[in-house]
Amino acid sequence: MLPLPEDSPSLIGEDARDTAVQRLQEAYAEGLISHEELDERLHQVLTAKAHSELVSALAPLAKEHTDTTSTIGAASGRIRRRGAWRVPRILKVESAFGRVRLDLSRAIIEHPVVDIELQLGTGGARITVPHDAVVEVEGLRTGWKDLRYKAPRSSRPGGPKIRISGAMGFGRLKIRHARR
Repeated sequence: MLPLPEDSPSLIGEDARDTAVQRLQEAYAEGLISHEELDERLHQVLTAKAHSELVSALAPLAKEHTDTTSTIGAASGRIRRRGAWRVPRILKVESAFGRVRLDLSRAIIEHPVVDIELQLGTGGARITVPHDAVVEVEGLRTGWKDLRYKAPRSSRPGGPKIRISGAMGFGRLKIRHARR
């Protein structure tokens, strides 16, 4: 197999393609798109070569949802999201005590930029992002422990940008990229 050139778009994993197909089927079932539009968008998703092409196929659906901010919180206990959950444009996570686990590797990401705002007291957090995501953590303040994140050596354009901000008290944030 020949290596990819540096300027080639990132390849799409089957999980990302499957979640995009699932989102289109949901939109059709909800009456948001016609049968003809479903066929057209399914073709676009199934022939897409870069994550940005998936985003463009789903972008009009994201505009249908006016509420693009969501807050999940718990006073104590765990906060966990994984599988094919829909990631809002702005996600606020609030927890006084407990662990936070956000897995975006199979999530439906309809926005090219996602802001995750953490307001955590004690307890750690772990965020798994898609393998082609670009992560920014400049807006995050940590108290007791440092952030654990190692950016990939080579990133390819086309993935979503995940911006993480907010404040963490006595826990550690670990961010990792999914393997594929």
